[in-house]
Amino acid sequence: MLSLKEALNPPGWSDPNPCNWPHVGCSDENRVTRIQIGRLNLQGTLPNALNNLTHLQHLEFQFNNISGPLPSLSALTNLRVLIAANNRLTALPSDFPAALSQLQALEIDNNPFQPWHIPHSLPNASSLQNFSANSANLIGTLPDFFSSDAFPGLTLLHLAFNSLEGTLPFSFATSQIQSLWLNGQKSENKLAGTLSVLQNMTFLTEAWLHSNAFTGPLPDFSTFNSLQVLSLRDNRLTGPVPGSLLGLKSLKVVNLTNNFFQGAMPVGSSVSVGGASETQTIPGSEVGDIQMVEAGNMVISIQVLKNVTNNFSEKNILGQGGFGTVYKGELHDGTRIAVKRMESGAITGKGAAEFKSEIAVLTKVRHRHLVALLGYCLDGNEKLLVYEYMPQGTLSRHLFNWPEEGLEPLEWNRRLTIALDVARGVEYLHGLAHQSFIHRDLKPSNILLGDDMRAKVADFGLVRLAPEGKASIETRIAGTFGYLAPEYAVTGRVTTKVDVFSFGVILMELMTGRKALDETQPEDSMHLVTWFRRMSINKDSFRKAIDPTIELNEETLASIHTVAELAGHCCAREPYQRPDMGHAVNVLSSLVELWKPSDLNSEDIYGIDLDMSLPQALKKWQAYEGRSQMESSSSSSLLPSLDNTQTSIPTRPYGFADSFTSADGR
Repeated sequence: MLSLKEALNPPGWSDPNPCNWPHVGCSDENRVTRIQIGRLNLQGTLPNALNNLTHLQHLEFQFNNISGPLPSLSALTNLRVLIAANNRLTALPSDFPAALSQLQALEIDNNPFQPWHIPHSLPNASSLQNFSANSANLIGTLPDFFSSDAFPGLTLLHLAFNSLEGTLPFSFATSQIQSLWLNGQKSENKLAGTLSVLQNMTFLTEAWLHSNAFTGPLPDFSTFNSLQVLSLRDNRLTGPVPGSLLGLKSLKVVNLTNNFFQGAMPVGSSVSVGGASETQTIPGSEVGDIQMVEAGNMVISIQVLKNVTNNFSEKNILGQGGFGTVYKGELHDGTRIAVKRMESGAITGKGAAEFKSEIAVLTKVRHRHLVALLGYCLDGNEKLLVYEYMPQGTLSRHLFNWPEEGLEPLEWNRRLTIALDVARGVEYLHGLAHQSFIHRDLKPSNILLGDDMRAKVADFGLVRLAPEGKASIETRIAGTFGYLAPEYAVTGRVTTKVDVFSFGVILMELMTGRKALDETQPEDSMHLVTWFRRMSINKDSFRKAIDPTIELNEETLASIHTVAELAGHCCAREPYQRPDMGHAVNVLSSLVELWKPSDLNSEDIYGIDLDMSLPQALKKWQAYEGRSQMESSSSSSLLPSLDNTQTSIPTRPYGFADSFTSADGR
């Protein structure tokens, strides 16, 4: 112990009796049994005299700067735990771990060892339960001695980020391993061969085998009961994805990206397959961050996406944006999709950040008025996102380009419903999700319509997480001119009120049929917001500002007046003067409730007869109030829509409260 003190000089080791030193434990006979000096920023090398502590059971010195070779521990026959991870050790003793028959936990991750093989004497440590040597410069093949006969208690085998190669050993089939990390081998040939042995590893809870060279089909997973995480991305696997895998109730995360799977991709109801990256650290692990991936519902090969889009034919183009082109396609099962193909030049720098942001947001957000991410594809430089297909295209197509497209102009009640749909989608982003998000580029070309002409908000590529309390954040400008809030355009500071401003502009477009920025107009009428404010001064000019395709009657005009007042508040110059989206939802829902939809949907209206008086309708709706509250709290997109009823009546449905918060009416 004195040699160890002299070598490392741990703090507080001054008492004449080492059993009184901090982080040291002794038996009743004053024999040292524990040395636990992790995370003390110690430097130096370990003395050979360490081998004299023959009663030592725990030796832990992880997360220090201890260098040099690990001395021989052959005399430590009582040693049960050796944790030496995250140091600067350079070599293991040649007799390691031959005599350590009682060893249960061996963790030597993240050390710059000289290249070494898994020792053939490892089975001498037959009590081993945890063997973790990630980033430890291991080379060679995996020995075929990991059976339950050799290691009856081995449940954790972590050998990621080494230079191993060869195939998975047959002895894995009878092992008790629950957590298997073999991902990210850096050798030229990597780990290869088939995964057939996995079929018998039914104790597995997690298997990280990504970034290797495994080939062949996936095995049958029908006998697995505990598998939660399976990462197989970046291999050379082929064949179909078995339904037995995605049918596992225990499964939480699957990543199959960048392989060569063929055929149908089954989709599990509660399983995430593939998807965007987030860096996570497994709880309880002292290994550094390991990349793990969560995703949408499908992972789709580049070959499939080329087929369904006619090799990204111009005829399949739905639209083009700043970061890529969107193509339509149809999968073998009839599912229509929209494929966003990121431009190769836009993927680096801010494009790559957008791609990660878009995936991370969309895989977490689910709402009936937000376009759903169905899957994705990563293939070399190709980065593609697969969305649900919205057959009626963008709102701008129906609002500005309807004559060229051979469409009918939108009726006012349809415009009103679209505005409410958008408000509800953005309100969810701002306040009903687990975390608040800001869209930052809300405009008619990012609002998509289904066959029922119901709207969903699209293109979250420019979303950034709002900070706690929705305080402003400093960021680059990412919106579209004409929809930018003044404070955002000038300072780059963004809050949820930036989206409220853009929504106000969209309301003005819905009322006037004019674009936010129309360079065909005279200079003083080019900017919609300033022109609309000027036109709203008196009744005569206000009526002239309304889209001439809207059939005006007294009721419609009153409704437009209310929307105009809401739009004016949304486009207030100062952020604090603008309402939040919850208030906009309340005002618009009170107007939509007055309109009888052209196609009655019993799910949407909970069976309420719209010819009832409002009090009668509310009374009948109260039976469903609990379900509505559940929807608000869980943000479920599976519950029926309440678009044609309203959950509460704002006290001033045609005006505004002094304080703009969602408490005003929701």
